[in-house]
Parts: sequence; C-alpha cells; structure tokens
Amino acid sequence: MSVKNVLHNSLPLVEIVGSNPRMLHVSPSILWFLNGYMSKFHIRRIGNSVILHSHLPPLNSAAYSRFVNEHLLDRTTGPSHAQVGITNACPQRCEYCYNRNRQGHAMDTETILKTIRQLKDMGMVWLGLTGGEPLLNKDIVEIVESASGDCAVKLFTTGCTLTLEKASQLQKAGLFSVSVSLDHWREEVHDRGRRYDGAFREALKAIDMFRTAGGIQVSVSAVLSREMIENDQVEEYLDFIEGLGVHEAWLSEVKPSIEALWSENLVITEEQRRKLVRLQNRHNAGSGMTVNYLGHFEGKECFGCNAGNKMVYIDAFGDVSPCVFTPLNLGNVQTDSLPAVFAEMREHFPTEDVCFINKNYRLLQKHMAGKKTLGKADTLMMLDEVQFGGLSRFNALHYGSRTPQVAPARATSTGE
Repeated sequence: MSVKNVLHNSLPLVEIVGSNPRMLHVSPSILWFLNGYMSKFHIRRIGNSVILHSHLPPLNSAAYSRFVNEHLLDRTTGPSHAQVGITNACPQRCEYCYNRNRQGHAMDTETILKTIRQLKDMGMVWLGLTGGEPLLNKDIVEIVESASGDCAVKLFTTGCTLTLEKASQLQKAGLFSVSVSLDHWREEVHDRGRRYDGAFREALKAIDMFRTAGGIQVSVSAVLSREMIENDQVEEYLDFIEGLGVHEAWLSEVKPSIEALWSENLVITEEQRRKLVRLQNRHNAGSGMTVNYLGHFEGKECFGCNAGNKMVYIDAFGDVSPCVFTPLNLGNVQTDSLPAVFAEMREHFPTEDVCFINKNYRLLQKHMAGKKTLGKADTLMMLDEVQFGGLSRFNALHYGSRTPQVAPARATSTGE
C-alpha cells in the first residue's frame, strides 16, 4: 500500500458533486468555503473510497451523502460526529489519558449497539470507536458492522492485541479508517509516556497489519506536547511517521482534561496552534502522507469547536459528554433518553471558534474541587459561568448569526 495514490484535482468539488448531486443545492458561499478548505489536502483513493482525511466520511460514500442532505441542507439538530467508548479496559496508562477518572457500570454490547442506532437516527455520519483499548471488546467486529454502510467508522487504538485476522475482519466489516497511537519517534519516549513497555513495538506491528489487510485508511495519531511544538520537533516526528508508509498523521495537542495538565505551561497557545496549521499546510503541499491537525479543523478559520453541538462523546459507562476531552456529564444512555440528553446539552453548547477545554480548563479546575469527574448538577453549574465567543468561519456562513438557527429536530426512533 502506497501513500502516493493521490488524485490531483484542481477543483476538489468536481468529483464530490458528481457523487453527491444535491450539493448543487448548497449555498454558493458554503461551496466556496468547502472548496477552499479541501484544497489544503490531497484527495486520495483507498480501495473504493475517495478520502480527504479521516475526520470526514469518504467523499463518495453514503455517509457523506447523508452529511450533505441532513446537515448542510436539512440542518438537522442532531450530531454529525460521535465517539463511543466500547470498553474502558486498557493495558496502557497514558499520562494524558482523558478517560483515566471515568467510572461506572460498563455498557454491554446490546446497549452499545442500541446507542449507535440512536446516534445514526439523530444524524451521526462519522463514528469514532475508542476506549480504553477498543480491541479488547470481543464484539468489536459486530459493532463496526452494525454502524458501517451509511456511517463512516474510525477506530482509535494502541494496537495492543491486534492480529492480522482481526484487522482483516474489521476491514470486511466496513471499517474505513484506523488511527494507531504513536506519540514519538523514539521508542523509550513513547513507552514512558504510555507507561507500558513495548507500546512502541506494538504500534508498529499494528500499522503493518492494517496496511497488509488493505482497504483501510491507515493513520498514526499523536498527542503533541507543548515542548515538542516549542522545540520544533514536530517535523522530525512527521519525517519518521511518513517512513512507516501510512496515509495520514492525525495530530492533536495535549488537552487539559485532567488535573495534571491544568497549567498554562502545558496548554497550547493560539500562536502555537497557528504554527501547527502552517506546518500542516506546508507538508500537504507535497504529494506524500496527509497531515491532519485537529486544531485546524476546529480553528476559527474553519469549523470551530462543535463539542456538545455537532460532536458528542459517550464513554464506556454510558455517560454523555460534549467531547472526549471534556469530563462533563449531562446524562447516561443506560438510564436516560439519548435524544433528550443531547437536546439539553445542545442548549448549552452553541459552538464557538476555539477549543472549549483549552479555553475553559480553569473553570473545570474550579468546579472539580477534588472530584474525579463532574456529575450533571456540577456540570450545569460550571456551564452557567462559561462565556462562549464568536462563531467559526463555517458556522457564521452556515447559520449567519451568533446562535445557530436550525430547523426543528427530526423525529427519531429509539433504536429499539
């Protein structure tokens, strides 16, 4: 598998509109915006999929058509993106793990499948499976198969316990993308950060197995420290990753989701975010591996932070949070109605042009006050103090006002 299978289109929207003719009904300003955004990446064909990057469904897929129809045109109030933790078990103990303090009664497979059905009914077109280590869920192939088809399914994994047989099963079940965690090019640094001897070697083996299985967009995910960014080490890291033959480097920075990271010396600055955006664009000007920096996607110049509005996270215990990086809780799918919980959450999250947790971690620190996570009452108290800023460029074009004005929610089935 080569990273050279790039489609050199001078106008990215041409092939996309051909696969999704209803895009012709999208407003010209949104089409112009999307064309500019997509021009920062190479369109790549992997198997039968035409892929911009792994945070969007394949551009020729039923999932992307649903995104156009339900979110760009019908403006459904449901989430377009969701992540679901399918286990909290993990052999690694990462220093920055956002799930470290979460606890409760784990969802069983029936509850996970029901939750995924409900999310799709609500509008979800992109699903990230996470954990813990999701490969430790014995029913992961069934879970992928239940979600795929008209929803793009991405797996986030350390690679631990993967076999070539399991990689092939996941591909056949409809997995479109996988991100294998690899935070540094030096084995001892990666293993130390993950507090697991052999983490580096397990990740490399997993990358090889997913590449061998074929038909899956293979990426490496890295959580970049502020130190790496300040010391200009990210390019060295990218050179190493590109040598592994993957399609994409999925980059994010360390997020202040836990007490150990509530420090101005650890949280990325806006200038450092822009520095990573420039690095992404510079690297993508070539024809090799795609660099996909989350801070570009959620930046003010693009789609902004859509936590709790177009993004939702459901952890392995069923707690509903705005995103994986926010240890807030608005309800639990095992006891509450997911559509109702999300509708209430959305009232408190109008979207804005900066990462929610990067901006509000001091408020989180104040309200945590020794707690492991915030329950619903404490979450609502914190949200009463949050001041949301302006809309991102996309949302300003799409909604045209400070508070997104959208059509009433579609009737959704319970998924039962």
